[in-house]
Amino acid sequence: MRVPGVPRALSGLRVRLVVAFTLVAVVATVTTGALTFREARTGVLQQSQDTVIEDFRHRVNTLVPNYRFPPDESDLRSFAVDVSRGGRSQNWRVLVAYRDASATSGPGDSFRELSPAMRESVRTRRATVFQRVTRDGHPSLVVGMPVTFAGEYTTERRASGLEVYLTVPQREEQGYVDALVTAIERATVPALALAVLIALLAARGVLRPVRALRRATRSIAEGRLDTRLAVQGSDELADLSRTFNETAAALEGSVAELRRMEAGARRFAADVSHELRTPLAAMSAVTDVLDEDAAGLDDDTAMAVRLISEETTKLAGLVDDLMEISRFDAGAAALHLDEIDLAESVRRTLASRGWLDTVEACLPEPGALRGRVDPRRVDVVVANLVANALRHGAPPVRLHLYGEDDPHAGRQAVVVVGDGGGGIPESVLPHVFDRFYKSDSARTRSEGSGLGLAITAENVRLHGGTVRAANHPDGGAVFTVVLPLRPDATEDRVPHAAKEERP
Repeated sequence: MRVPGVPRALSGLRVRLVVAFTLVAVVATVTTGALTFREARTGVLQQSQDTVIEDFRHRVNTLVPNYRFPPDESDLRSFAVDVSRGGRSQNWRVLVAYRDASATSGPGDSFRELSPAMRESVRTRRATVFQRVTRDGHPSLVVGMPVTFAGEYTTERRASGLEVYLTVPQREEQGYVDALVTAIERATVPALALAVLIALLAARGVLRPVRALRRATRSIAEGRLDTRLAVQGSDELADLSRTFNETAAALEGSVAELRRMEAGARRFAADVSHELRTPLAAMSAVTDVLDEDAAGLDDDTAMAVRLISEETTKLAGLVDDLMEISRFDAGAAALHLDEIDLAESVRRTLASRGWLDTVEACLPEPGALRGRVDPRRVDVVVANLVANALRHGAPPVRLHLYGEDDPHAGRQAVVVVGDGGGGIPESVLPHVFDRFYKSDSARTRSEGSGLGLAITAENVRLHGGTVRAANHPDGGAVFTVVLPLRPDATEDRVPHAAKEERP
């Protein structure tokens, strides 16, 4: 799902995969680096600490027997100096304390690193204690140990009251730790670059079948139902490709069957309509003769003759409509364009059907609106719309013809046919151009085949125009037809849209 407000390029699958891989790489690199740093730092400091404590303990135990006990201040100072000389780096600073007296290995040593808590721990315990401290940005290791001696009649060692403290700078160890941090930081950048590269490769591997699926889906949507995907591997994407192929095959079979059935239905309607034309022609000739003799017949016989004549005429019209619809369905309907005066064409349509006095026509001046259209089909469009208004609406029936200029489509002719009836229910409006659709609840008089508006819509689309139905705010139904006018010579043809679109 696309996130609102986020550009498509930033919400794509490739970006999300790269971001996910990068985050995983960052977390893994940072975690590994932190653990490695902790273990390495602990190892470096532990080794240094163990070495210092061992040397310090050995030095103190070696020098203690050489001094008298209890020591005085000069003894404490000498002892501190001797102990400080045992450091391998000669950087030992030693503090020796006995009760209230103390001495350091160097003049002016304040031993600020030594905390009261550590001194209290040395006084109360008989074990060596240590503490790492940092003062003024310089790390140091502080070690403290009490001097004990063995009892005369027991192996238990007792405190002598002599305390020895050692401070050792750890600049070298800190240098090792800093170098380790630098190495980890330098290793992080290649690791992230490698993660991004792997993410791009993984995204490419995932997106390739996804893109192929997208192209195949579009191809299916465009009508190429024989589109299939190449199935590679046995992972989830391969299963998806197989499922798509199976679905496409099933869809192709279903559509082929529907098309076969539709073609059969069209052929059946066309064949039936064609076969009915010959007997209907004979029946029309007979009814014409009967109509001429109906005046000399008795009332019941005359009524029956007129009823037969009317129904025969309706049946002939239905057959003609079915033949016309079958030509549209078969894609055999073609435009025969001719440059005509639209106002004169509409006037002839109304006059030929005796509607000049029934319909209020508002037409432009002769010659003011000309264009290349199919005269026969324009006649059918106007006649069907006016007949529909007269049959299903109520007076007054109005027809308005005018021209307009569209910035994209150019010059257009607009035909508006309205009536003064009750209008079309909102639930019926989407279906008024459907074939055989009748709204008996809205139109109490439901004469006709139900194909007139469908044929009108097909003829308009064949011209590349539009037709729509609506209700006028003051009441009544309004049908609006927009026909593009072709002022230049245009080849008679069936527009592609007319072949593809069906009402």
